Amino acid sequence: MNILLISANLERNPYPVFPIGLSYLAGPLAAAGHRLESLDLCFADNPETAIAEALDRFKPGAVVLSIRNIDNVTYPGSRSYLDGVRGAVAACAGRVPVVLGGSGFSLMPVQLLSYLGGDYGVVGEGDEVLPRLLDALAAGESLGPLPGVVTKGSADFIPSRPVEHIGTPDRRLFLVDRYRREGGMANLQTKRGCPFTCIYCTYPILEGNRLRLRPVADIIAEMRELVEVYGVDYIYFVDDIFNYPPAFAEELCRAITAARLKVNWAAFINPGFITPTLIQAMIEAGCDAVEFGTDSGSPFMLKELGKSFGVEDIRASSRLCREAGVDFAHYILFGGPGETEGTVVQSFCLMDEVEPTAVIAMTGIRIYPGTALFRRALEEGVISLEDRLLEPVFYISAGVRETLCTVVTEQALLRKNWVAPGLEINMSDAMLEALRHFPVRGPLWKLMKRLGRSRVKPM
Repeated sequence: MNILLISANLERNPYPVFPIGLSYLAGPLAAAGHRLESLDLCFADNPETAIAEALDRFKPGAVVLSIRNIDNVTYPGSRSYLDGVRGAVAACAGRVPVVLGGSGFSLMPVQLLSYLGGDYGVVGEGDEVLPRLLDALAAGESLGPLPGVVTKGSADFIPSRPVEHIGTPDRRLFLVDRYRREGGMANLQTKRGCPFTCIYCTYPILEGNRLRLRPVADIIAEMRELVEVYGVDYIYFVDDIFNYPPAFAEELCRAITAARLKVNWAAFINPGFITPTLIQAMIEAGCDAVEFGTDSGSPFMLKELGKSFGVEDIRASSRLCREAGVDFAHYILFGGPGETEGTVVQSFCLMDEVEPTAVIAMTGIRIYPGTALFRRALEEGVISLEDRLLEPVFYISAGVRETLCTVVTEQALLRKNWVAPGLEINMSDAMLEALRHFPVRGPLWKLMKRLGRSRVKPM
């Protein structure tokens, strides 16, 4: 059967993000005998016209439409992506069955399938179950119960099963070179699952709380293909936490060094699992930037947010990066349970002390079903069970609900290395569009070192 794979993501800020989820599905679908074509709406001038033309030309028996995010998770500058996705589904309606999936869809699958108008949905990892669903559709067979598959009109589904053997993404159908040119890097995943218990995080919901590691040899082969076939010279590891387990991270770094690949890279890491040996192995393997999921500089708030580390870990890991000459950024989430103006100031003070290349600050925390924050918000009356949450709702502690944005703006403007996307401090659509005309490799926040002073709505 002909299958059209559509990436519905239109967001290009801060970077256009390669649809790695769909590329993971391409291999199993091709192995099942399906003929594939892809359509990336991120670069389409008119998405609905592009879909209509692809349907006329390719005549697929089904469309698989991937939803990366349902909104930009940014307060107060929040914007939803659902109208665009709904338009893409409507362009297929009545012509071909539409199967929805992706990380954004999997957060609220029953509600989203109904709202968007799809025929079927795949919750979580589709590597194994999607070929079974499409085989049944191709054969015209009645669809039996499949784990992780939700159907139109259904209010429930069998929970999905984690994929035990994580394959290698097949990028041949996708615009790798354009993402390399406009995004400055390629993305790569080394593991799935997250064993940590941050109160707001959806990773354990999407991938489970049990880590499943890819074979190091497979990862090196994928990196070699990116470098030698696609000309990639910068990679971002999209794992929730690159440096856990530490032994696996170090083994991978040693293998990258041994492979002599001409590539630099960055990753998102946990401040509690960095040692001098590991940071040195990362540098030798080509790492030149890291991002810490720090969330707060307040000991009280770190505990409230369910973090696995403390303030001393933040200090120690920052010192290791600074001494090693590695650019590093801390991500801060303001407004969690118990946040006060005092704990906000503690975060600013700690960041002043550890001197990162950049601090990326978010005000408010997006509430998602299934998280501990969701349950807390219900208990406090911030939300009710009747709230669909398809439109973004943010948790902001009562102690700073009226003043948070003002306090963060005032404090961030006193420091030249702070970025607050929702408040447009050192970050705006116009600024990002201008930066894309320069050959930036790696995270854009590395350019913060060149910033003269902080600005609201730059450019």
